Amino acid sequence: MSDAPEVYAAADLAQGGEVLRSLNPPARFAIFGDPIAHSASPRMQNAALQEKQHPFQYVRIHVTPPELKNALGELAAADFLGINITIPHKHEAVSLVDEVSKEALLMGAINTVAVREGRLHGFNTDGPGFATAIREEFGRPLGELRVLILGGAGGAGRAITIQCLLEGSPRVIIANRNLEKGNALAREIHGCLGKEISSISLDAKAEDLAKNVSSVDLIVNATPLGMSHGDHSPLPDHLLTSAHLVYDTVYSGGTTTLLKQAEQAGAESADGFSMLLHQGAKAFEIWFNETAPLEVMRSALKSPTGS
Repeated sequence: MSDAPEVYAAADLAQGGEVLRSLNPPARFAIFGDPIAHSASPRMQNAALQEKQHPFQYVRIHVTPPELKNALGELAAADFLGINITIPHKHEAVSLVDEVSKEALLMGAINTVAVREGRLHGFNTDGPGFATAIREEFGRPLGELRVLILGGAGGAGRAITIQCLLEGSPRVIIANRNLEKGNALAREIHGCLGKEISSISLDAKAEDLAKNVSSVDLIVNATPLGMSHGDHSPLPDHLLTSAHLVYDTVYSGGTTTLLKQAEQAGAESADGFSMLLHQGAKAFEIWFNETAPLEVMRSALKSPTGS
């Protein structure tokens, strides 16, 4: 696998995926995204495939939004068994697969597809992966914690918001730059689940933000802030205390500004490594209906080399 390109193109799935079939071992799994070259998923998934002696490999495929529908449609003919889906396709893909799990429908996005008898089955492992990560990092179940989710109305943030409700978190607050987007999600959740969440503005000048930070146990960053070097924190300074738990879903290999704030406040904190690990392990279990080799995947994900 060391001689394989870092990234394949959507066109490589055409004509029965001949390019991908010819690899040794053949590619039967992939991650779709735009961009995609940065993805660490192949490291952990290939390590898991090797550990479990499955004669396949997992590759990166660059799929642009106009290519997504056709790329998904080529999977069965190319003998693919499953894929992961990342930015910007998680929402759009919901309407392009044959079946979607109930949880993924609530989350409004899928990040995992299993190909079964020619049909595409969509799942979302972001929420369950997040819940497992919180228990691992902080030793407490998500259902015990009052949670504030920064960017909780979109992308992975929405999946986390729904998971908090499914786990029974006693209080869930979402803070978004676009307040109406958060309000709309709150109304939708009340209609679908009969549960209440609070929606506030993610505005450093808003008194609501400071008040709500002080009323929760766990603060989650689900915004993109922190993905680029030099990004500021989604929270103003001096709001965190040593009583808080802080989870930044960003996993960039460095320490984000939010995590630095947490350290200065004496708060327990963690980056998105564990969520990436556990959502990947849950995807593996969906594809194979067997326990994922979690520690092998963890070691591979931590490794700076390999694909």
